Amino acid sequence: MRANIRGFDIFKGHLDAAAQAALVGDVRRVAEAAPMFSPDTPYGKKMSVRMTSAGSVGWYADRSGYSYAPRHPGGGPWPPIPGAVLALWRELTGLARDPDCCLINYYGEGARMGMHQDKDEASFDWPVLSVSLGDAGLFRIGNATRGGKTESIWLESGDVVVMGGAARLTYHGVDRIRFGSSTLLPKGGRINLTCRVVF
Repeated sequence: MRANIRGFDIFKGHLDAAAQAALVGDVRRVAEAAPMFSPDTPYGKKMSVRMTSAGSVGWYADRSGYSYAPRHPGGGPWPPIPGAVLALWRELTGLARDPDCCLINYYGEGARMGMHQDKDEASFDWPVLSVSLGDAGLFRIGNATRGGKTESIWLESGDVVVMGGAARLTYHGVDRIRFGSSTLLPKGGRINLTCRVVF
Protein backbone atom coordinates (compact mmCIF):
# COMPACT_ATOMS: atom_id res chain seq x y z
CA MET A 1 0.00 0.00 0.00
CA ARG A 2 1.29 3.44 -0.94
CA ALA A 3 0.36 6.61 0.92
CA ASN A 4 1.53 10.20 0.63
CA ILE A 5 1.83 12.51 3.64
CA ARG A 6 3.09 16.03 2.95
CA GLY A 7 5.12 14.82 -0.02
CA PHE A 8 6.55 11.76 1.74
CA ASP A 9 5.78 8.60 -0.29
CA ILE A 10 5.21 5.83 2.23
CA PHE A 11 5.22 2.24 0.98
CA LYS A 12 3.61 0.24 3.78
CA GLY A 13 4.70 -3.39 4.03
CA HIS A 14 6.85 -3.12 0.92
CA LEU A 15 9.37 -5.70 2.14
CA ASP A 16 8.16 -9.17 3.06
CA ALA A 17 9.53 -11.16 6.00
CA ALA A 18 12.24 -12.89 3.95
CA ALA A 19 13.48 -9.62 2.47
CA GLN A 20 13.54 -8.02 5.93
CA ALA A 21 15.57 -10.89 7.39
CA ALA A 22 18.02 -10.74 4.49
CA LEU A 23 18.52 -7.00 5.00
CA VAL A 24 19.21 -7.54 8.70
CA GLY A 25 21.93 -10.00 7.66
CA ASP A 26 23.37 -7.34 5.35
CA VAL A 27 23.34 -4.80 8.19
CA ARG A 28 25.15 -7.20 10.49
CA ARG A 29 27.90 -7.67 7.93
CA VAL A 30 28.28 -3.92 7.51
CA ALA A 31 28.46 -3.47 11.31
CA GLU A 32 31.10 -6.18 11.59
CA ALA A 33 33.33 -4.26 9.17
CA ALA A 34 32.38 -0.79 10.50
CA PRO A 35 31.18 -1.11 14.12
CA MET A 36 28.28 1.01 15.34
CA PHE A 37 29.03 4.05 17.50
CA SER A 38 27.12 6.81 19.28
CA PRO A 39 28.36 10.16 17.95
CA ASP A 40 28.55 13.38 19.89
CA THR A 41 26.40 16.29 18.79
CA PRO A 42 27.59 19.90 18.46
CA TYR A 43 25.66 20.52 21.69
CA GLY A 44 27.90 18.18 23.68
CA LYS A 45 25.41 15.33 24.12
CA LYS A 46 25.69 11.88 22.64
CA MET A 47 22.94 10.83 20.24
CA SER A 48 20.57 8.19 21.63
CA VAL A 49 20.88 6.10 18.47
CA ARG A 50 23.91 4.05 17.50
CA MET A 51 24.99 4.24 13.90
CA THR A 52 27.30 3.17 11.13
CA SER A 53 27.31 3.63 7.36
CA ALA A 54 27.95 1.90 4.06
CA GLY A 55 29.08 3.53 0.82
CA SER A 56 31.86 5.82 -0.33
CA VAL A 57 31.24 8.11 2.66
CA GLY A 58 29.52 7.82 6.01
CA TRP A 59 27.50 10.35 7.98
CA TYR A 60 29.30 11.67 11.05
CA ALA A 61 28.72 14.09 13.91
CA ASP A 62 30.97 15.58 16.57
CA ARG A 63 31.42 18.84 18.48
CA SER A 64 32.34 20.65 15.25
CA GLY A 65 29.10 19.78 13.47
CA TYR A 66 27.59 17.32 11.01
CA SER A 67 29.38 16.03 7.93
CA TYR A 68 30.18 13.08 5.70
CA ALA A 69 33.47 11.34 6.42
CA PRO A 70 35.45 9.16 3.99
CA ARG A 71 36.42 6.72 6.75
CA HIS A 72 34.91 5.13 9.86
CA PRO A 73 36.01 6.71 13.18
CA GLY A 74 38.09 3.58 13.75
CA GLY A 75 40.13 4.46 10.66
CA GLY A 76 38.91 1.86 8.18
CA PRO A 77 36.88 2.40 5.01
CA TRP A 78 33.10 2.13 4.99
CA PRO A 79 31.83 -1.15 3.49
CA PRO A 80 29.99 -1.07 0.15
CA ILE A 81 26.23 -0.47 0.16
CA PRO A 82 24.53 -3.91 0.04
CA GLY A 83 23.16 -4.90 -3.34
CA ALA A 84 19.63 -5.39 -2.01
CA VAL A 85 19.60 -1.80 -0.74
CA LEU A 86 20.76 -0.47 -4.11
CA ALA A 87 18.08 -2.54 -5.87
CA LEU A 88 15.42 -1.07 -3.58
CA TRP A 89 16.71 2.45 -4.28
CA ARG A 90 16.53 1.90 -8.05
CA GLU A 91 13.08 0.34 -7.82
CA LEU A 92 11.41 3.07 -5.77
CA THR A 93 13.26 6.18 -6.96
CA GLY A 94 13.55 5.17 -10.61
CA LEU A 95 17.06 6.63 -10.67
CA ALA A 96 20.13 5.23 -12.37
CA ARG A 97 22.30 7.38 -10.05
CA ASP A 98 23.05 5.31 -6.95
CA PRO A 99 23.38 6.80 -3.45
CA ASP A 100 26.80 7.61 -2.01
CA CYS A 101 25.85 6.78 1.57
CA CYS A 102 23.56 4.38 3.40
CA LEU A 103 23.34 5.58 6.98
CA ILE A 104 22.33 2.82 9.42
CA ASN A 105 20.73 3.88 12.71
CA TYR A 106 19.86 1.50 15.53
CA TYR A 107 17.17 2.60 17.98
CA GLY A 108 17.27 0.75 21.29
CA GLU A 109 14.64 1.11 23.99
CA GLY A 110 14.07 4.80 24.72
CA ALA A 111 15.98 6.06 21.66
CA ARG A 112 14.54 8.82 19.49
CA MET A 113 15.53 11.25 16.76
CA GLY A 114 14.61 14.92 17.13
CA MET A 115 13.02 16.93 14.35
CA HIS A 116 15.63 17.73 11.71
CA GLN A 117 16.29 18.33 8.02
CA ASP A 118 18.63 16.20 5.92
CA LYS A 119 20.77 19.04 4.62
CA ASP A 120 24.41 17.96 4.73
CA GLU A 121 24.38 16.98 1.05
CA ALA A 122 25.73 19.04 -1.85
CA SER A 123 22.37 19.08 -3.64
CA PHE A 124 18.79 18.63 -2.47
CA ASP A 125 17.57 17.63 -5.92
CA TRP A 126 17.99 13.93 -5.13
CA PRO A 127 15.49 12.04 -2.96
CA VAL A 128 16.21 10.30 0.33
CA LEU A 129 15.09 6.69 0.80
CA SER A 130 14.43 5.29 4.26
CA VAL A 131 13.84 1.64 5.24
CA SER A 132 12.39 0.51 8.58
CA LEU A 133 13.32 -2.86 10.12
CA GLY A 134 12.28 -4.25 13.50
CA ASP A 135 10.22 -2.41 16.09
CA ALA A 136 7.70 0.21 14.96
CA GLY A 137 8.75 3.85 15.16
CA LEU A 138 6.46 6.86 15.49
CA PHE A 139 7.55 9.01 12.55
CA ARG A 140 6.63 12.70 12.75
CA ILE A 141 6.47 14.95 9.68
CA GLY A 142 6.60 18.70 10.08
CA ASN A 143 7.11 21.65 7.78
CA ALA A 144 9.81 23.42 5.77
CA THR A 145 10.54 25.51 8.88
CA ARG A 146 10.54 24.56 12.56
CA GLY A 147 7.24 24.61 14.41
CA GLY A 148 3.68 24.46 13.19
CA LYS A 149 1.29 21.56 12.91
CA THR A 150 2.77 18.09 12.39
CA GLU A 151 1.47 14.68 11.36
CA SER A 152 2.62 11.30 12.65
CA ILE A 153 2.51 7.73 11.37
CA TRP A 154 3.78 4.47 12.81
CA LEU A 155 6.45 3.02 10.52
CA GLU A 156 6.60 -0.74 10.87
CA SER A 157 9.10 -3.35 9.80
CA GLY A 158 9.23 -3.54 6.01
CA ASP A 159 7.92 -0.02 5.40
CA VAL A 160 9.90 2.19 3.01
CA VAL A 161 9.70 5.99 2.72
CA VAL A 162 10.87 8.14 -0.20
CA MET A 163 11.29 11.85 0.50
CA GLY A 164 11.88 14.06 -2.51
CA GLY A 165 10.81 17.14 -4.39
CA ALA A 166 9.30 19.90 -2.28
CA ALA A 167 9.38 17.56 0.75
CA ARG A 168 13.13 17.03 0.56
CA LEU A 169 13.87 19.65 3.25
CA THR A 170 10.81 19.04 5.40
CA TYR A 171 11.52 18.62 9.12
CA HIS A 172 10.95 15.07 10.37
CA GLY A 173 11.90 12.85 13.28
CA VAL A 174 11.17 9.72 15.31
CA ASP A 175 9.43 10.46 18.62
CA ARG A 176 9.69 6.97 20.05
CA ILE A 177 9.76 3.30 19.18
CA ARG A 178 7.32 0.63 20.30
CA PHE A 179 9.98 -1.58 21.85
CA GLY A 180 9.28 -5.30 21.46
CA SER A 181 6.61 -4.83 18.80
CA SER A 182 8.57 -6.91 16.26
CA THR A 183 10.36 -10.25 16.48
CA LEU A 184 12.74 -9.47 13.59
CA LEU A 185 15.61 -8.46 15.89
CA PRO A 186 16.17 -11.02 18.68
CA LYS A 187 17.01 -8.33 21.25
CA GLY A 188 14.41 -5.85 20.01
CA GLY A 189 14.91 -2.36 18.68
CA ARG A 190 14.56 -0.65 15.32
CA ILE A 191 17.00 -0.38 12.43
CA ASN A 192 16.61 2.47 9.95
CA LEU A 193 18.53 2.60 6.68
CA THR A 194 18.74 6.01 5.01
CA CYS A 195 20.15 6.28 1.49
CA ARG A 196 21.38 9.65 0.23
CA VAL A 197 23.18 11.11 -2.76
CA VAL A 198 25.91 13.21 -1.15
CA PHE A 199 27.93 14.76 -3.99
